[in-house]
Amino acid sequence: MPTITHKKLNELKQKLAKLNHAYYVLDNPLISDAQYDELYQELVAIERENPQWITLDSPTQRVGDKPLSHFESVTHAVPMFSLDNAFSQEDLFDFQRRIKERLNTDSEIEFSAEPKMDGLAINIRYENGKLTQATTRGDGLVGEDVTHNIRTMQSVPLHLLGEGWPDILEVRGEVFMSKKVFNQLNAESIQRGDKPFANPRNAAAGTLRQLDPKIAAQRKLSLYLYGWGQISDNSQLPETYDAVINQFKLWGLPTNPDAQVVIGSKGMSEYYDMLIEKRPNLTYEIDGIVYKVNALNTHQTLGFTAKAPRWAIARKFPAEEVWTKLLEVEIQVGRTGALTPVARLEPVAVGGVIVSNATLHNQDEIDRKDVRIGDMVIVRRAGDVIPEVVGPVLAQRPDNAKNFVMPHSCPECGSEVIKESDKAVYRCTGGLYCPAQRKRALQHFVSRKAMDIVGLGDKLIDQLCDSGRVKHPDDLYRLEAKTLESMERMASKSAQKVIDAIEESKETTLARFIFALGVPEVGEVTAKNLANHFLSLEAIKTADHEQLLNVSDVGEIVADHIVTFFQQPHNEEVINGLIVAGIHWPTPVNNKVSNNSNFVGKVVVLTGTLQQVSRTDAKQKLETLGAKVTGSVSSKTDYVIAGEKAGSKLTKAEQLGISVLTEAEWIEMIGETNG
Repeated sequence: MPTITHKKLNELKQKLAKLNHAYYVLDNPLISDAQYDELYQELVAIERENPQWITLDSPTQRVGDKPLSHFESVTHAVPMFSLDNAFSQEDLFDFQRRIKERLNTDSEIEFSAEPKMDGLAINIRYENGKLTQATTRGDGLVGEDVTHNIRTMQSVPLHLLGEGWPDILEVRGEVFMSKKVFNQLNAESIQRGDKPFANPRNAAAGTLRQLDPKIAAQRKLSLYLYGWGQISDNSQLPETYDAVINQFKLWGLPTNPDAQVVIGSKGMSEYYDMLIEKRPNLTYEIDGIVYKVNALNTHQTLGFTAKAPRWAIARKFPAEEVWTKLLEVEIQVGRTGALTPVARLEPVAVGGVIVSNATLHNQDEIDRKDVRIGDMVIVRRAGDVIPEVVGPVLAQRPDNAKNFVMPHSCPECGSEVIKESDKAVYRCTGGLYCPAQRKRALQHFVSRKAMDIVGLGDKLIDQLCDSGRVKHPDDLYRLEAKTLESMERMASKSAQKVIDAIEESKETTLARFIFALGVPEVGEVTAKNLANHFLSLEAIKTADHEQLLNVSDVGEIVADHIVTFFQQPHNEEVINGLIVAGIHWPTPVNNKVSNNSNFVGKVVVLTGTLQQVSRTDAKQKLETLGAKVTGSVSSKTDYVIAGEKAGSKLTKAEQLGISVLTEAEWIEMIGETNG
């Protein structure tokens, strides 16, 4: 009977899920490989005969589906914070002291201690027990959807075991590649004549970012959990961090067997000594230890800094150091024109990576360390931090070692190099003209918070610059669709979309335009303050140092940058070209933000075509009413204002049950507010 077969299918799926958990997570196989294979083939046979019953949580679906064309961006429901670092036992003592002071207690603090995996952070979302999405950390707020690759990992349950899990459960952990799998992968790569991976972390990162999940399935990634993100409100979790992690383990999720609970600074020190001794024999790479206050009710009291929780810290292991010869010092010119000296080294292995370049930071650091070209130098690499030159081995200094001096002119464009006052930074004044800054400057110019030219990605900008078709931002506005059609991976339709986006970008705001120019130290907030203060581009361009200091968020150094930038003839030429091309904006209205409106603190999304006001004016008005205007709809959105021809954003808002306002309804609300 079909119902009996269907029941058999579900029983098989549950049984295989438990066997997978025992084998891959607990390292405790319950049956032989042959017996497992027999059960697995039985499931395959049932699904082959009844393909309509195949679901994403079936053990047969781990081999990977069709390759993706690109990664989708996902906004985290709960931000994924980084951790502050401790590099000594004294740092750990200070960490506990700060906690005691905030909690107003003299008692020793209980911490959960766990190895700091050398891998990639991941957020895995379960809805009603089923794995629905997995995203990378990204910048902490927005990550990339890698669900297709996480599904291939045998240690990650496609459906949670047991019962009692929340309706929504986001778990967080570190994806890594074991030393054994890494060595096998590299041996196979070398045999094929391919370049081997430098270390397990790079191999795991490269695997997780594969568009083809079949490749990820072959490489056998692993995962250990270390925390959680969004959890539905109807769930009751244990009161301590380690108890929550143990609960996750009962639900079939992989946890680190080397985690422990320790008491106070003494316990942290003992755990450190134990783990650093055990480190060489671990089956995976670690670069330190993470300590977290175990009592969850204190986490809210302790809170967060701008980027990290105050209740957790990463104790890093000592950096690995090697000696090698400094062959030369070369200059790299960044997007904002900063000149950075880079050491060219005799290639040397540091922490499993072959290093031939290392940062020297700046001229002051080179002078302080007395590093000279030709020296034998000490190179250090801590975890995945960029390698740095620690200093020279003076006993081996050759007679012909040469001092390095920062050049007076930019090695890329010949423009004057100036040293910032009160800083160690040397900077090219080439601005929008310098070839070394060209691609980065254009990437910044078209970015979402600047001119927001959709479709002009890094690869297309590279092609346009390399072909000589675009040298400065104003050249973008002279492009034609047929020119873009000749670019790699560009067809007629996509080329026209880019041209349309360029045309649409001509209607902007003064704040966006100033930010897009890439004036050193002038970020989004400073650009908006300049626009609201001076109200015109000409007033900003002609403002002197003292006038600029009257602007909120503008100090001595920023004022110097602004004055210097607008004094450069080539920058003036590009700006005039942009104005001639048709870029325009409404005169900023320096209104104070309302504290008494329906939109104070609300997240608002504009979509479709508005008839009575422009999108730019609507956004500006909403911001003066205290709203935060974003470009995408999420569960945190309060209102969607929908004009004509509203598309996917309106659909998503309706699916999420978000309040949707017509343009007329919004204007009526504004009228009520103003009244």
